[in-house]
Amino acid sequence: MGAITNDWLKVVKPELEKPYYKELYQFMTQEYKTRIIYPPADDIFNAFHFTPLSKVKVLILGQDPYHNENQAHGLSFSVKPGNEIPPSLKNIYKELNDDLGLAIPNNGYLRKWAEQGVLMLNTVLTVRAHQANSHQNRGWEQFTDAIISAVNKEDRPIVYLLWGGPARRKKSMLNNPKHLILEASHPSPLSAYRGFFGCKHFSKANAFLKEHGVEPIDWQIEDL
Repeated sequence: MGAITNDWLKVVKPELEKPYYKELYQFMTQEYKTRIIYPPADDIFNAFHFTPLSKVKVLILGQDPYHNENQAHGLSFSVKPGNEIPPSLKNIYKELNDDLGLAIPNNGYLRKWAEQGVLMLNTVLTVRAHQANSHQNRGWEQFTDAIISAVNKEDRPIVYLLWGGPARRKKSMLNNPKHLILEASHPSPLSAYRGFFGCKHFSKANAFLKEHGVEPIDWQIEDL
């Protein structure tokens, strides 16, 4: 599992010493040896590599990595170039088009967002091929809760986009008056019509950042 070397290290280091993480590490080592696991081990921590803690402006919380070949690369909702755009991300693009008038791109590679300060975090960071939620309750949730807690402590304007039940349940961890919490249904085809479409989270996030003197996010993903 690729090492974290930037300012996330001060958050992550205490976790690495805890019994749950040692068990998780042993489990993951065995999983990668004996099964097909996504994302590749070197990509597990890409959300932290691409978005240092000091640069976080927006946190988008996903659940489980994509579990089909060559999709997941460590950023929630994002897929590697050359892959079909997954249904939830298609709906995110539809909302961006409706909210900000952005062109819908031909790919689902969201690294541009990450490099501007959008932390795209899944609550579970790995999955077995073709088995959704197969690494739930192995310790990742405790690890990512520590990440969410660290963001909550940051003394500056940050926006949380909590889409769907599991993400919204994390709201109880968030109590920083300098931060903005935006909630909606999940963008999946099953629930997007129950409040995700029309939520205008992208313009609301940018308005909040601008109001507090923070450079807004350029949400337009370019065609590849």
